[in-house]
Amino acid sequence: MAILPIHYLPDAALKTPTRPVTSITPDIRHLARDMIHTMHAAGGVGLAANQVGQPWQLFVASPDQERGRELVLLNPKIVSRRGRLRLEEGCLSLPGIAAIVTRAARVEVHAMTLDGTACVLEGQDLLARIFQHEIDHLHGLLFVDRLPWLARQRLLRVYHRQRRELSKVAR
Repeated sequence: MAILPIHYLPDAALKTPTRPVTSITPDIRHLARDMIHTMHAAGGVGLAANQVGQPWQLFVASPDQERGRELVLLNPKIVSRRGRLRLEEGCLSLPGIAAIVTRAARVEVHAMTLDGTACVLEGQDLLARIFQHEIDHLHGLLFVDRLPWLARQRLLRVYHRQRRELSKVAR
């Protein structure tokens, strides 16, 4: 297993919609294992394939961050949303920033598992938020895209300032 490099904004991979997985190959299985390892190493609860530069509709999730209990979902689609929940949200591809984002409190997701089985999952609260966040990634959206324009601009200014400061330190 490898820790994959996580792509950060403004990397184009993050804004590019992903493609459906048409065949579950050994490469897709290997990618899923590496993504799980990467997610845990980064301290995250979810990771989408385009966050590691891969163009597939695939994400991994671990709301309790317990190894061995991760979800791997291929070609996920949200088919229903209920309720509203406003909570702080961050992202491994935008480290160091977070914002209050309104999302559905419950969602139903149709997807495929790594063994090729179709599944229907219902998530609520944190799991619902992870599903929505990661599926947004697969469509080329980031959590900041869910913010009002002015809030998004302010947050992105802070993010870009932090990235410039980090690059100065790294030199």
